[in-house]
Amino acid sequence: MNMVGLLIGFGLLIAGAELLVRGASRLAARAGVSPLVVGLTVVAFGTSAPELAVSIKASLAGQVDVALGNVIGSNTFNVLFILGLSAMIVPLTVSSQLIRLDVPVMIAASLLVAAVAWGGTIGPLEGAVLLAAMLGYTYLLFRIARRENSAQQATENSAPATNMVWSLVLVAVGMAMLVLGAKLLVDNAVAIATQLGVSQLVIGLTIVAVGTSLPEVVTSIVASVRGERDIAVGNVVGSNIFNLLAVLGVAACVSPAGLPVSEAVQRFDLPVMVAVSVACLPIFFTGMVIARWEGTLLFGYYLAYTAYLLLTASGSSAQHTLRDAMVGFVIPITAVTLAVLTFSAWRQRRA
Repeated sequence: MNMVGLLIGFGLLIAGAELLVRGASRLAARAGVSPLVVGLTVVAFGTSAPELAVSIKASLAGQVDVALGNVIGSNTFNVLFILGLSAMIVPLTVSSQLIRLDVPVMIAASLLVAAVAWGGTIGPLEGAVLLAAMLGYTYLLFRIARRENSAQQATENSAPATNMVWSLVLVAVGMAMLVLGAKLLVDNAVAIATQLGVSQLVIGLTIVAVGTSLPEVVTSIVASVRGERDIAVGNVVGSNIFNLLAVLGVAACVSPAGLPVSEAVQRFDLPVMVAVSVACLPIFFTGMVIARWEGTLLFGYYLAYTAYLLLTASGSSAQHTLRDAMVGFVIPITAVTLAVLTFSAWRQRRA
């Protein structure tokens, strides 16, 4: 039965992502709004519903490490795995708005979370600040959407109301199928892994950690294959911003004692998340596209990050070898390469 549930969950994910992307692209066309704005808002907020639900439940239950780790792990996964895999399938065109506004907002949100976590606790007051920042960003996107809507007023006026309603229905049904599919997939995968004798630690670091990001994974891949690349990229960037400002903000507000931040998270996980966010800017800026080799680079970093987590959890001495190789060779080479490519792209734009 577990295998049947696993297959049903996977099928719901694929079908839900297809409906969500189709409905979102139609909604953008009917409302006269760019697919990027829809990807940053409707699609991103919808696919982040599992993270929101898990973090609120964990905060109310006193499992604050889960609430914080869920957001940090999901954001790192979104950029390295989802964008990397999507770009490996189809190179992703990057909108200028992402470089001017959304990626800088994502970086600023990452730095803000790192700053408020520096004291060891993200309290209700800091949570309210994060929520206020989310409202401000949403207002900016609303202004952009209104401007685009005014520029395409004829398109909006010619769109039948029934088509708008149908597009919203597709989006809502797609989101519901994604959430249900992710739950079925994770629950049954955990049951199968337990029956096979896999440890709870490995299950938590792999199946459960990835589970809440499954809607973003399938949605971005389906959007890439369908040619809706703005939705694919906007989904990841928008989800990360929503996770940092809304999910963490709500979790900190509903937790009586706030969200304690361990020294291990401050020393490793938060810096990794910030570094991944910052790396998006030069990658997006070079050629205004995420090329296949850049996607492969991101995906490779995710494999290395996961390997390090597993080696650390198992207490293996190989973790030090991997860390030294990444810090002493791989990361510096990558940083220099991206810096050179960014400078070259900047000079070409000035010429």
